[in-house]
Amino acid sequence: AMRNYIQPGNVLTVPAPAGGVLGGDGVLIGALFGIASHDAAEGEDLSLQVTGVVDLPKAAGALAVGARVYFDATSRSVTATDTGNTLIGVSVAAALAGDTLVRVRLNGSF
Repeated sequence: AMRNYIQPGNVLTVPAPAGGVLGGDGVLIGALFGIASHDAAEGEDLSLQVTGVVDLPKAAGALAVGARVYFDATSRSVTATDTGNTLIGVSVAAALAGDTLVRVRLNGSF
């Protein structure tokens, strides 16, 4: 029997980062990106959804279906710009330049 399997890994429990988070926030801890399932103060246990499809705030610019999307930790938004940002998944619906949200399939963490 496989004794080293822990869990599916769709939701991970991690300490909330500095400043705490609100439920629904995109959270980047090193290379680990996910969506906060609930509010948590710094250091508290945080349930982080790392898979699935979510709507996230989008930076300026249009995104096509299937475009690689990156999280800009400074603006806390999704962008097509890879430089200085972290790959988090792909867009699953086209987003126009003026749209404020983009639908993203999270890729889990690397």
